[in-house]
Amino acid sequence: MHTLDQPISYLKGVGPQRAELLLKELRLRTLGDVLLDFPFRYVDRTQVTKIADIQADSETVQLIGTLTTAKYEGHGRKKRLKAVLKDDTGSIELIWFRSISTIEKMIELQQRYVVFGKLGWFNHRPTIAHPEMESLEEFLHKNKAGLAPVYHSTETLTKRGIDIRIRRRMIRQLLDRLASSDIPETLPDYLIQKQRLMPRAEALRAIHLPTGPEQLRQARHRLKFEELFYLQLALLQRNQQRKDQEAGYKMRSDGPQLTGYLRDYIPFELTGAQKRVLREIADDLRSGYQMNRLLQGDVGSGKTMVSLLAILMAIDSGYQACLMAPTEILAQQHYHSFRESFASMGLTADFLSGSVKGKEREAVLDRLASGSSQLIIGTHALIEDPVTFHNLGLAITDEQHRFGVKQRARLWAKAKSGAPHILVMTATPIPRTLAMTSYGDLDVSVIDELPPGRKPVSTVHRRETQRASVIEFMHKEIAKGRQVYVVYPLIDESEKLDLQNLQEGYDQLLIYFPRPRFQLSVVHGRMKPQDKDLEMQRFAQGKTQILVATTVIEVGVNVPNASVMIIENAERFGLSQLHQLRGRVGRGAEQSYCILMSGYKLSDDAKKRIGTMCRTNDGFEIARVDLELRGPGSIHGTQQSGTVGLKIADLLEDGALLAHVRQIAKLITSKDPDLSHELNAPLRQYMQSHAEQLKNWSKIG
Repeated sequence: MHTLDQPISYLKGVGPQRAELLLKELRLRTLGDVLLDFPFRYVDRTQVTKIADIQADSETVQLIGTLTTAKYEGHGRKKRLKAVLKDDTGSIELIWFRSISTIEKMIELQQRYVVFGKLGWFNHRPTIAHPEMESLEEFLHKNKAGLAPVYHSTETLTKRGIDIRIRRRMIRQLLDRLASSDIPETLPDYLIQKQRLMPRAEALRAIHLPTGPEQLRQARHRLKFEELFYLQLALLQRNQQRKDQEAGYKMRSDGPQLTGYLRDYIPFELTGAQKRVLREIADDLRSGYQMNRLLQGDVGSGKTMVSLLAILMAIDSGYQACLMAPTEILAQQHYHSFRESFASMGLTADFLSGSVKGKEREAVLDRLASGSSQLIIGTHALIEDPVTFHNLGLAITDEQHRFGVKQRARLWAKAKSGAPHILVMTATPIPRTLAMTSYGDLDVSVIDELPPGRKPVSTVHRRETQRASVIEFMHKEIAKGRQVYVVYPLIDESEKLDLQNLQEGYDQLLIYFPRPRFQLSVVHGRMKPQDKDLEMQRFAQGKTQILVATTVIEVGVNVPNASVMIIENAERFGLSQLHQLRGRVGRGAEQSYCILMSGYKLSDDAKKRIGTMCRTNDGFEIARVDLELRGPGSIHGTQQSGTVGLKIADLLEDGALLAHVRQIAKLITSKDPDLSHELNAPLRQYMQSHAEQLKNWSKIG
């Protein structure tokens, strides 16, 4: 058994019980797991403070002194151990509430200790609860660099006596017993030399026990490089393997339907971004490889038009296409916008959802199976077994993060021979660093330009005392013939309370906008789908002036006449959700507005979210701030990607490094796709031995 594969219980002082606890709490099973459990910060232990010089605003402090007294106080659950540490300028009280019998056995009176901990104050005197303690002799021997590692822990571990001191002892003991040969190099020599990287064995020692800041910087750079490099290598290889294994239907991009539509039916010029993305899609469809492309673009950027033109390429080439949307109203919206164009060109487009039943459903299925229907637009109903295609060549999913991997796979399996070309669309802007990891095995197209004449939505923040002016503004907009959304948060844990808030808000609006002069619609998640769709359709048709809703309208309603979006309790929404909601307005030629209503007490994060919304309409800037606030694991779809599993790299901090290693990985795979060259043997070996981990990391479906 390789040394690093040995159980963690091989370390002195880690018996079966501690091993079980470390596995349960931190998933540390082997010595290799301990080695790869990196510190998340370091404490500068070069600074020693005299007790008399302790400042009230200091968070932590390191002292050297003699332990003069130690005694128990209190009884039962309130029992605690108190000790006094003295130096030549004064004294300080140390206190323990947990594991006090163990602590008592470890400390000796009249011995000199180095004490480090978080400062507390009691009766204007400093105290330290549960300090880190080492004898002065031990400290001087083991902390020559002065940078002490701090590891992630849990309350359970601390309560059970596995504190920071034990964790440091474990890593020192492990490093003492490891030879350099026990830590194999994973990168080829030419890469280490050209990129000036620290050897892996040295980096793994330095990350835990650095001799100084510069060595630590180099160690972190080496380990971040390796982690991001192998992730990108796995994604690029997977992309290439898919292309090699999945021959795509070869399609034309100059057929009569496409050229006729561009000539006769588009009353406006495509934006430069739309033209660029269309060229990328056309290149894929002509290539003979299966297209697997992510199309991302902000709300209103023209993704639907691009998808229509891609569908016409498929039809010109003799294939059928399908478009699956997550909600019936969004699917209906796509269907209505496509149907008119298709009818004028003599083509057939059908619609399928759970609400299409009986003879109408049978007729749709027959047309699809016979090939007389060139396009089907629908919801999850498209993946049900009765649905068969005559010749499916292009499968499109809108707002793809709302579909599971298995659901998408079932749709793509509808092709009779081979895999259809795949286009997945999202209006959720994804920061470039996240796209390179979460969607690294997809080719990414970005529409980063809005159609000319589209006015940015004006966004403002208002508080409850300004409610009257907001009501007055709503009246002015409605008098112009415009419509208004009023959205309330809906959070599962307090659904009852939220619906109550929505109902109260609705009742209050009826006072300011009485019937029959005004008509209001109400939509929330607890309504029956048909009732919800009816209310949304009434609003879309202009029969109601105000739509009072929860976030069910986040995706799927396109009402160009709606010019005002009011978001109540805006502080309770995430940044990407606020941006999606704002995207429901600004779809017509008139100036539109988003009003963020909030209480007075706002957290720092809430202030930043609302401030960002008022400052910019740029979805990619908003996504960047969202990533900064919430972390990669919270962004749509990334739970599947494994990016949250990165041990040391940070997608925000290391964006430039990520782009750099992707270019290197691209260069290597373009010259040696199978990594069969002798120089790339370390890469091949690593990819083989970590195949399962890398597969999980890069899995997007």
